[in-house]
Amino acid sequence: MKGIQTGTYKGNVSSGSYNSKLERTNAKDLENKGIKYYYEPEEGTIEWLLPASLHTYKPDFWIPKKQGWIVVETKGIWDYDDRCKHAWIKIQYPGLDIRFVFSRSSTSTSRGSKQTYAKICNGEGRGIFKGLTWKYADKHIPEEWLNE
Repeated sequence: MKGIQTGTYKGNVSSGSYNSKLERTNAKDLENKGIKYYYEPEEGTIEWLLPASLHTYKPDFWIPKKQGWIVVETKGIWDYDDRCKHAWIKIQYPGLDIRFVFSRSSTSTSRGSKQTYAKICNGEGRGIFKGLTWKYADKHIPEEWLNE
């Protein structure tokens, strides 16, 4: 690999500086076989681009209000890909008032997870969702939304 200096690695097997047991096991195998290796050297960073692609989204309901619109999306299941889509829409259109009506906002995002649809909407998500908020309700569009 171009630019990698001999002896540059985070550590050896005994230093415990590997990110996983699997990495440590394979490092030990290489060392036992006398194979020279470099563990995550700075010079070994690979840059890559995620190609942009245009997508479309057709919300379930557009409800007029005094100024603008309330966009309502009804969700029984709000899977990871759909949550990501809504995060990107929120980031790209911060003034668009998208709200959710869930079958059950206390639904976990995955089996055994304490993360729920409600927590994500309240800004308690992780990663791209952290700090993003949406208004939400269960089962029905709230009357107060209709009176805005």
